[in-house]
Amino acid sequence: MGTALTAAAAGFGTGLSLIVAIGSQNAFVLRQGIRRQAVLSVVAICAVSDMVLIAAGVAGVGTVVTAWPPAMTLVGLIGGGFLLSYAVLAARRALRPTAMTATGETAGSRRGALLACLAMTWLNPHVYLDTVLLLGSVAAGHDGLRWAFGIGAMLGSVCWFVALGYGARLLSGFFARPASWRALDFLIAATMTVMGVTLVVGAL
Repeated sequence: MGTALTAAAAGFGTGLSLIVAIGSQNAFVLRQGIRRQAVLSVVAICAVSDMVLIAAGVAGVGTVVTAWPPAMTLVGLIGGGFLLSYAVLAARRALRPTAMTATGETAGSRRGALLACLAMTWLNPHVYLDTVLLLGSVAAGHDGLRWAFGIGAMLGSVCWFVALGYGARLLSGFFARPASWRALDFLIAATMTVMGVTLVVGAL
């Protein structure tokens, strides 16, 4: 039991070390959390997607992905294009801060948020590199305890996205000012641009 718990703890720590970083997905979850818009759905999409990808990595799907490099190239081009498009939208929001509110949502904005979350999760090659390939290879080193390691990594992912999505509302007071939204969206636009360009260049 103790050995399994050790492997799970290693998975938890490794998973967090890969997830806790400034990136397109985390920036998006942060913004949704601050606006309190579709938070549960966004957090669920991110967490469940990570669990599926981690499970795939632990099961050894990473070897199949690396066997067909064009798959990563295609995902890189599509994902990079999507991130650049989202960067433009974030920049436009930053230039129109009076149109932003910290709360409230519509059916259209909710649907758009969920689609954007799915795209940022599944069209980002780094997600596959981190969860399927890297975590999968580390899990393989634990031999018979690789699934304990994988479960620990999944738990780390769930804890992080719940904390980020629901903890962000503590900043809602600060983001009651349009200038704060402008700064956040400029940061998001810059992050998306850098990652989008990186993905496209890396895929070419």
